[in-house]
Amino acid sequence: MKVSVSEAKGQLTDLVRRAEAGEEVILTRHGHPAVRLLPVQERPDRARRRAVLNSVRAMAIAKAAAGSSAARSQDFLYGDDGMPE
Repeated sequence: MKVSVSEAKGQLTDLVRRAEAGEEVILTRHGHPAVRLLPVQERPDRARRRAVLNSVRAMAIAKAAAGSSAARSQDFLYGDDGMPE
């Protein structure tokens, strides 16, 4: 929804409610977009951030352990004598 700044002055409370509900609210000045109203997203606390980081680290370690070794990944390109085939 686009609303001019002058119109928004009288209906700011309603516009804020709409933005909080997820509706895109853009304030225009002279017909050009000037401001977008967005709800504030809460930042996760320190314990939650730590848990996410630990989870990502654990997944990375598991993925690295499951894969094949990069040192042997191109062995199929060479013959038994070590020369390219």
